[in-house]
This record gives sequence, structure tokens and C-alpha cells, in this order.
Amino acid sequence: MVNGKLNQLSVIEPPKKQEFKSENRNVENNTDFKEVLDDQLKDLKISGHAAKRLKERNLEMDPMEFLKLKEAVSQLRKKGGNDSLVITGKAAYIIDIKNQTIVTAMDKENMENNVFTKIDSTMVIN
Repeated sequence: MVNGKLNQLSVIEPPKKQEFKSENRNVENNTDFKEVLDDQLKDLKISGHAAKRLKERNLEMDPMEFLKLKEAVSQLRKKGGNDSLVITGKAAYIIDIKNQTIVTAMDKENMENNVFTKIDSTMVIN
């Protein structure tokens, strides 16, 4: 109050949000490009060669083993892996990280005395 009178204050309202519309995208349901890309890259493939080796060596890839390999691929991709050796409690796999493809597989007995070449990273998981 100044001299017994109320000062009149101007109330400034914030500007209203503008709605942006586009013919090519729905702003309300916009999905981050990275999320879409990651969803597309989640599938792990098994090459014909790897499938043959799995069969020859009586290696069964159960869902848990497959999930472990998918997680390994995700981690190796983040670290810059390209051609990786992934060793689990059951077997060893050579995986093409970029193409998300298991290239070959071998059981633990066949791993001994083997030389792994043309790999740039290794991951051991249980």
C-alpha cells in the first residue's frame, strides 16, 4: 500500500504453448529415433555355419543362453566391439557385433588348444 491505496499490479500471463503440426509425424506420439533403432537391432541371428556347428556339437541354445548373448552383444557394441569372442558357461561363440550374428560356436571341450583369430574383443559371462 502506498498512501493507503493499493498499487495496481499488471498481471502478465505466460505465452500459450503453440501446437506444432507436421504431416509426417505425430508430435504427441513421437518416439525417439535411437529407441526405434535399438528395437530393430535387438534380434540376434545365427548364421548357417553357427547353426551347423551347434548341431554337430550337440549344443542347445536355450532361452537363457540366447538372452545372455543378446546382452553381451549390447555391451560389446557400446564398447566398440566388432568381431567378438563370447564365452559362457556352456560354450564359446564368435559374434559379428555390427550384424548381430553368431558366426560360429563351440563347446568347452573343443575350446582347449584352439587359437581364436580376427577378434577384437572378448567377454566372459556365466
